[in-house]
Amino acid sequence: MKAVQACLLAILFLFVSVSPVLAVNENFTNSESVILAVAGDPAGGHAADPHHADDHHDPAPWSVIPFVLLLLMIATGPLFYPHFWHKRYPLVAILLGISVVVYYLFFLKNFHAPVHSLAEYVSFIALVGSLFVASGGILIKVDKEGTPMVNVLMLLFGAVIANVIGTTGASMLLIRPFIRLNKHRIKPYHVVFFIFIVSNVGGSLTPIGDPPLFLGFLKGIPFFWTTGALWPMWLFGILALAATFYFWDKRNHKGENKPEAKYTGKIEVKGAKNLLWLGVIIMAVFLDPNVFDWVPGINYDGHKISFLREVIMLAVAVLSYKTANKDALKGNEFDFEPIREVAFLFIGIFATMMPALHLIGEFARGNPDIITVDSLYWLTGGLSGVLDNAPTYLNFLSAGMGKIGLDIGSKADILTYVAEQSNSLMAISIAAVFFGAFTYIGNAPNFMVKSIAEQVGVEMPAFIKYIVKYSIPILLPILFVTWVIFFSGWLF
Repeated sequence: MKAVQACLLAILFLFVSVSPVLAVNENFTNSESVILAVAGDPAGGHAADPHHADDHHDPAPWSVIPFVLLLLMIATGPLFYPHFWHKRYPLVAILLGISVVVYYLFFLKNFHAPVHSLAEYVSFIALVGSLFVASGGILIKVDKEGTPMVNVLMLLFGAVIANVIGTTGASMLLIRPFIRLNKHRIKPYHVVFFIFIVSNVGGSLTPIGDPPLFLGFLKGIPFFWTTGALWPMWLFGILALAATFYFWDKRNHKGENKPEAKYTGKIEVKGAKNLLWLGVIIMAVFLDPNVFDWVPGINYDGHKISFLREVIMLAVAVLSYKTANKDALKGNEFDFEPIREVAFLFIGIFATMMPALHLIGEFARGNPDIITVDSLYWLTGGLSGVLDNAPTYLNFLSAGMGKIGLDIGSKADILTYVAEQSNSLMAISIAAVFFGAFTYIGNAPNFMVKSIAEQVGVEMPAFIKYIVKYSIPILLPILFVTWVIFFSGWLF
């Protein structure tokens, strides 16, 4: 079975890898009006150029079926057919992904979108994979009782450092210590609030914190604009979630009858040298060939596709694992299953969501009247919960700028948008990050945290139950109040 999975994965990569050559042969290298997710311009680089309007056909509405089907199977598989799903999810994700790639390459004659989707996926998996492996070699032991206040302090710490090492780095570093801290009273809500706070909302203060904000930085948004503009929403969101968690955790009496243990209050760290590897990964993030001319890249349709930072990150993953403290790896019960699950599911997601992103972007640009601060907040947010939040952010940033005649590909226009449409940019930024917590697939760390928790025996809620039991009653009211206070204009 693994051989079949590997073969299918190779076929998918082959399709998107040879597409630049096919594009040259068939004179389709100007098909730039496709939405490019992370690696390029979501408007295709020539959204305002009528000469590029008819380079290729738009995807048909029915082409989103594989994406919807994949989401439905992610939601229902673990609940209704767990044996099939846990054994066959790589095959399902790859086959659905291949169906969309084939449609783009051979029916739409669109080679641009699959190539950039592949570049996005490689960058994505290199970053989250290297952070996962490097942080897995760091064992943090907190010899304290897992009281509600101690838990809140640990979640707040995670929310802060998420802005330094990213939500993925903070999540992988702290989820195991957080679970161990509550080993006698652990319940699913502990992990869900961890996802809300550390894996998502916490990373709102810097471009390093969450992928959408980093993409904005690469487009030309000043690094410290994020901190200066978003800190009130960050503070409100973190405190609201932390307070909700505290009162929820106060009602948890599980483990109260266990014999009292003596705690020293010490915090022990093993494998601290892996912090250096984390530093290398974070520094490598900035090696973008479209920002720095001296960074090598693969030229494709006037855009440089990054490979140096990905090579560095993957090399760090190998070296950090080979040189890791063995006691730390053993103490963390480290294995590769969580990142394997993310790698297979997200290659399917990245491939199948191409038509959805394109159609969403075309709708937004064709209906400028609906592009307001309110709609940017709710549309960016709502779609960030079920699509990857990074390309969703770029699509609505492009739509917001396009409404006033600005081009997302121009850094001068980006600075104009920052100065003149700050509220719209704040709405897009906060929505992309905050709503990423709404489902397991909204942001990369969510799935990995879920998988790690399940490995150590926490019965995590299934996809739909996570939304119904936690996201709607807990997260959605906070998202609504955030909108009311900061974006609706009702109060200020």
